[in-house]
Amino acid sequence: MKNNNNKEINVYGARVHNLKNVSVTIPRNKLTVFTGLSGSGKSSLAFDTIYAEGQRRYIETFSAYARHFLNNLERPDVDKITGLSPVISIEQKTTNKNPRSTVGTITEIYDFLRLLYARASDAFSYETGEKMIKYTDDKIISIIEEKFANKKTYILSPVVKGRKGHYKELFEQILRKGFLYAQIDGEITELSLGLKLDRYKNHTIDIVVDKLVVNEKFKSRLKSSVATAMKHGKGVIIIYDAESKEQKYFSRHLMCPTTGVSYNEPAPHSFSFNSPNGACKKCNGLGIVSEVDISTIIPDTNKSITNGGIIALGKYKNSLVFAQLEAIAKKHNFALNTPIKDLSDDAINTILYGSGENLRIENPISGFPSYFVNFEGIIAYITKSEKESKSRRSKIWAEQFVVKKTCDVCNGQRLRTESLHFKVDGKNIAEVSNMDLLDLKLWFENIEVRLSNRQNEIARDILKEIRSRIGFLLDVGLEYLTLNRSSRTLSGGESQRIRLATQIGSRLVNVLYILDEPSIGLHQRDNHKLIQSLKDLRDTGNTVIVVEHDKDMILESDYIVDIGPGAGRHGGEIVASDNPKNILKLNTLTADYLNGTKSIEIPKNHRKGNGKYIEIIGASGNNLKNIDVKFPLGKIICVTGVSGSGKSSLINNTLHPALSQILHKSLKANLPYKQIKGIENIDKVIEVSQSPIGRTPRSNPLTYTGVFTDIRKIYELVPEAKIRGYKAGRFSFNVKEEDAKLAVAQE
Repeated sequence: MKNNNNKEINVYGARVHNLKNVSVTIPRNKLTVFTGLSGSGKSSLAFDTIYAEGQRRYIETFSAYARHFLNNLERPDVDKITGLSPVISIEQKTTNKNPRSTVGTITEIYDFLRLLYARASDAFSYETGEKMIKYTDDKIISIIEEKFANKKTYILSPVVKGRKGHYKELFEQILRKGFLYAQIDGEITELSLGLKLDRYKNHTIDIVVDKLVVNEKFKSRLKSSVATAMKHGKGVIIIYDAESKEQKYFSRHLMCPTTGVSYNEPAPHSFSFNSPNGACKKCNGLGIVSEVDISTIIPDTNKSITNGGIIALGKYKNSLVFAQLEAIAKKHNFALNTPIKDLSDDAINTILYGSGENLRIENPISGFPSYFVNFEGIIAYITKSEKESKSRRSKIWAEQFVVKKTCDVCNGQRLRTESLHFKVDGKNIAEVSNMDLLDLKLWFENIEVRLSNRQNEIARDILKEIRSRIGFLLDVGLEYLTLNRSSRTLSGGESQRIRLATQIGSRLVNVLYILDEPSIGLHQRDNHKLIQSLKDLRDTGNTVIVVEHDKDMILESDYIVDIGPGAGRHGGEIVASDNPKNILKLNTLTADYLNGTKSIEIPKNHRKGNGKYIEIIGASGNNLKNIDVKFPLGKIICVTGVSGSGKSSLINNTLHPALSQILHKSLKANLPYKQIKGIENIDKVIEVSQSPIGRTPRSNPLTYTGVFTDIRKIYELVPEAKIRGYKAGRFSFNVKEEDAKLAVAQE
């Protein structure tokens, strides 16, 4: 018999879910579309049969020891599959919920950018903006001999710069090392035992390593002293001119020639917001920080503390915190029943931020006459509950008073100040990551002419990889995304197309790719880009199977497998399998819609609605440009536009969370807007999203919709159930038999 395994994939006797013992032949190295009614069995054949068998075979290649750590995959209910290549599935699921995951990290473009900035960037001082310089020891000595010739100079090692402390121990250590002088806050001072500085002021301390006149006589001494100063100054020295009182910094590291600010040698992790070497210290690389919003703690200043003016505490009760507030009131001469607006600023600051002094508690709950406690403040308590509490209930309570704000240190750019002052062609890595992909492509075009010869030599291969990966993302219609876009905000279709672009960039061959409706969320304008990307994947020597309903995708494919004829138990059969030209000639439901025999008619009359409106004014989140939108009520409203135009920003991220906050006291944050009118015309808002309804294996449509509860109650009323004393829990697969018996016994 002729072996066709190299030309086709054969599936024999597939019976997974509603598939009715189907057999099908799929050509290799072609673009094949599985289509048919929703629920007809397309995903059962593509993912639960073909992909599942491919994964099982892959895991079986592992050693017995390795398989011991993996869940054993069951063989799908199929007789045989031949001609199967290694399988990769690209499904409709959000890539990553981690706030540290971005478009740049999941496509690996950001990794190449980090490498580019670590090897080919120019460093600039964050204090003066000057270009940083770096010298070897020999170069430093030659500059000193040139610029300080025949001058009396001091060679200094900086050890403390702008920090508080008395530094008594540091001065003792310097003396033990044999140094007798130090420059303290700009003054050359002789050191002595017991020397201390004002511990509450900032100080700058430099060790005086040597004093000499720079000339040929002291050349060897100069070299030795510079080496010693470098050792104690950790690669940085200061040359102080005793006559002009001027000083100049020199460093083995990158250094500002004016201020002496120095940077460590850049490495790829210096530009990673997921590494402590690159992440902003305040926000830990997230770009946002959690801050307590005082307006949510004290929304109405006309109320007193006793009447619940501080929402976080509620009305007055006999508890320690109110005893502490009474002590604060006594100290600041006010009563707890005084309106908050009449309290002094000092009193409010003490209540919110605490006091360094201990408070004397009179008549405490414990029965002791009095004792002293420290009051940290309400904001500190809320912050601790939000960040450190192990109780979910405490965290939810604290979150209602916390808002997310852009980090004021890195301005949302996630990186340390030093990392943001390494630039390529005048832009730092955060500015490049904030450009949309189309602008980024244009910026990288002909960038070589704007770089030095050294930079071009280093960056040649890196630029090639970055350009190719950006090109793949543009080919799947994602030109509006930015590299710093959080992967949590991507739709299922966007994340799927990103994975598709990543796979194209991997340049694998002889692989079977299975995709689940990649055209979802993609505007028809960009559909041809997606189809061409799938063809490119095919043309590199791969087989592509797409589960799809899109007409353009179906007609552009090489082969169609039509599954049906109905859905559920009425489906699960191969209605037709052939090329598009022959499929159009058949008398099937899919063919009728493809060739225009059947169509969805546009209704002649539309609903008039109830005449009321919801209007959002000044929506300005993400790319929305301060827009006003009026939504008529009592109608089906379609919000459409090209991919990335701002549809989700307007509806999912602005209107819905804003209405949820107003109507249901939701804690979900919304994008900025000015006003919403017409809220009185609705009483609730419900979001129906694409997120999974449940991940537990015990969840099914009956339990989720609540129908199973009514079914169990019916069985509870059956005479035999009454005789045995069975309750509804007895008929639940989520309740153990012992628990059901215990419930009956307790009744």
